[in-house]
Amino acid sequence: MPRFNMNWIYILVIAALAFFYFTNDNNGLQSAHSAQKETSYDEFKARVDSGYASKIVINKDIKTLKMYVKPEHIREVFNRTPQEVGNEPYLSVEFGSIEKVEQFLDDARKAERFTGPLSYEREEGTGFFGNLIGMLLPIFFFVAIWMFFIRRMGGGGVGGGGGIFSVGKSKAKMYEKGGDLGITFKDVAGQAGAKQEIQEIVDFLKNPQKYTNLGGKIPKGALLVGPPGTGKTLLAKAVAGEAGVPFFSMSGSDFVEMFVGVGASRVRDLFQQAKAKSPCIIFIDEIDAVGRARSKNPAMGGNDERENTLNALLTEMDGFGTNSGIIILAATNRVDMLDSALLRAGRFDRQINVDLPDLNERKEVFMVHLKPLKLDPSVDVDFLARQTPGFSGADIANVCNEAALIAARHDRPTVGKQDFLDAVDRIIGGLEKKTKIMTQAEKRSIAIHEAGHATISWFTEFANPLVKVSIVPRGRALGAAWYLPEERVLQTKEAMLDEMCSLLGGRAAEELFIGTISTGAMNDLERTTKQAYGMIAFAGMSEKLPNICYYNNNEYQFQRPYSETTAKIMDDEVLRIIGEQYERAKQILTEHKEGHAQLAQLLIEREVIFADDVEKIFGKRPWQSRADELLEAQMRADAERMAAEREKELAAQAPSDEGGGLKVEGE
Repeated sequence: MPRFNMNWIYILVIAALAFFYFTNDNNGLQSAHSAQKETSYDEFKARVDSGYASKIVINKDIKTLKMYVKPEHIREVFNRTPQEVGNEPYLSVEFGSIEKVEQFLDDARKAERFTGPLSYEREEGTGFFGNLIGMLLPIFFFVAIWMFFIRRMGGGGVGGGGGIFSVGKSKAKMYEKGGDLGITFKDVAGQAGAKQEIQEIVDFLKNPQKYTNLGGKIPKGALLVGPPGTGKTLLAKAVAGEAGVPFFSMSGSDFVEMFVGVGASRVRDLFQQAKAKSPCIIFIDEIDAVGRARSKNPAMGGNDERENTLNALLTEMDGFGTNSGIIILAATNRVDMLDSALLRAGRFDRQINVDLPDLNERKEVFMVHLKPLKLDPSVDVDFLARQTPGFSGADIANVCNEAALIAARHDRPTVGKQDFLDAVDRIIGGLEKKTKIMTQAEKRSIAIHEAGHATISWFTEFANPLVKVSIVPRGRALGAAWYLPEERVLQTKEAMLDEMCSLLGGRAAEELFIGTISTGAMNDLERTTKQAYGMIAFAGMSEKLPNICYYNNNEYQFQRPYSETTAKIMDDEVLRIIGEQYERAKQILTEHKEGHAQLAQLLIEREVIFADDVEKIFGKRPWQSRADELLEAQMRADAERMAAEREKELAAQAPSDEGGGLKVEGE
């Protein structure tokens, strides 16, 4: 059945009033098909004396009469044809005394100047009811228009944040059953640690006695922390889908409004709705919009709406009131900005880190996003996972979608390995600019620069393995070298120095083999400088400032935690480290200048070369052979260990000679 709506009642009332008002106006209805003409009383008498009147109708209430004109005299009176004036045209006349009119008509009858009928009528709708309708109808009309615009401006729907009188209501979307979202933990690839921590919340909502019997209490809140695109919101949806309880979802910005006090009112309304639906889950996405740390200096004595909203949220989460059965989930990628009172135990008891996926987790994420694609047999999921270090789940989804678009653009029936490689290049480096025009000198300079990076990375131990080198412009870059970084948890000083040396290889090659330097190394120099300052100021890897970290996470402290003398020492150390690595890069390039020249010429000819081409020029990496030896030794040790364990298992399963043993028949 359709839902009842008061708008239909309003429409019916207005339509009925309009019907009564217009249908009671007989004069107006008749005038719609017959012509009329207002005239004076003297002309009326003259027309009657001339014998033009066919009939006369007198209205005593408003003291007017209608003199209907005979058809043969219509042209003389109205100056129009009978077809133009209608069936019964008449003259409308106002009179003063009804007695004089009746006396005049009696005389006209006796003289046979008027032989038609004489009748009387009353003016319908001129009484009390008619006047009341005439006054109320415009009022009803304007009230209906006002209500229509108010409902449109408010968005409609009382209680859902709509309407001018419900501005303080919560805008949270409620799902009566979290399962309606259709998302469970099976849809969340990777993030095994985060799922394990958050699984306890789901278990408590399904079986609370398991924990309450031992005296335990479920955490009141869990804060999902991690970089953008790692699946924090997806995890919250999966929790709701697994628990099967009411789920309130809203963003932190939904609390903030231009009206004073609205944010705090919406917080209170949200928790009031949640208490009525408990046990339930409240999910606040991007909570840093409302939970930012309160300033020590309030807004010059003014009213800070954001701080009032945060205070209301703190009180509702853990105040005098009880929120039993309400679990609060929140997500943010700026946990350092949140107020310490919001993060304390009793409000958000847990901080669940949702980090970027590692190699195995990226495989799982790829398996989820590759399901709807038509894949070529050449696609290797392990290879794709290795090619996307540092990618979040959203980035991997973008890679899969971009690969499908590239395959469709080239009219391929399936998505192949090269499509995924092109998609990764498109996301990392930007769109390939095939129409960008470069001179031969610029092309040679870029080739020498990129060949310098490739040469240094080939002959440094801890540099990342090279994948390919390109001098095709992409985005803002005129050339690029792709590496396959090893995902190390800890970075050693030697590895960081090798990476800095590799970054400086392009500038060193320009100086050695061109004789001048260009702005092409700007990004390399920026990364090198940041890494050098990080080594000295944060990692304590300086000879003059050893084992000291000046990292400061206090955003409200504007003073540096070290003196000007220390800052000068830092600057000197940065210059020393970068200078040493620059000289080292020039030394390596000088030793292998012939191979570098061949590599640069090959780049000019092909524009894109791969690690196999570099290996043909320089041979195998010196450090790669050592790594292969270590890998083979590890594999041999693992094989010997597994064989020994297998022998122990077989020995344990062998039958004993005592007690008759085991009789085996047949083969």
